[in-house]
Amino acid sequence: MFGLLGIILLADQALKIWVKTHMILGEEIPLIGNWCLLHFVENQGFAFGTTIGGTVGKIVLSVFRLVASAVLIWFLVHYIRREGRTAVVAYGALIAAGAVGNLIDCCLYGVLFTESSYTLAQMFPAEGYAPLLQGSVVDMFYFPLFSIDFPQSLPLIGGTHFEFFNAIFNVADAAITVGAFWFIIDQLILNTRNKKNEPATVAEQPQNDEKKES
Repeated sequence: MFGLLGIILLADQALKIWVKTHMILGEEIPLIGNWCLLHFVENQGFAFGTTIGGTVGKIVLSVFRLVASAVLIWFLVHYIRREGRTAVVAYGALIAAGAVGNLIDCCLYGVLFTESSYTLAQMFPAEGYAPLLQGSVVDMFYFPLFSIDFPQSLPLIGGTHFEFFNAIFNVADAAITVGAFWFIIDQLILNTRNKKNEPATVAEQPQNDEKKES
């Protein structure tokens, strides 16, 4: 578990630090054409660009991430000691690594870096861009696979612009998403197996008894 968690954290933080110190806020670097980009943004809220406003909101979100990460890691450690299922440990480690990765940003990046708006950010400045627990999460992966402008003649959506996929995310967000989907699929499989292995219902038992008597 700790190996997987460490690899994800290292990849997440290494890329964030590189982006923060080598790119200006809003800058784009094409990776594969115009549909796979590094696009530097700073997210003040949840994953995939969702925001929560105000200083109090930032602090509350940072504290929530801190508590949630601690509880999740505590659960994983105790689950491993009970020799639990490998799949649970794996997707739990993905979610935990993602949570801790974004936690580092919002807790420490404000005091570790300068602003990235106009010039390249500097690491370990004399004064950071935000107090402790009020930093912004660095996001960079942007996959605008296709877009379309709906004709004005269409009801409700006429004249609007649609783009897929317009969310900007990071390695930590991706780890949380993969872990969450893996958890859902794993639970669905377990529920299906449990239903197949359920004993005959009470309503079916008298019928079986009647067949035996006859």
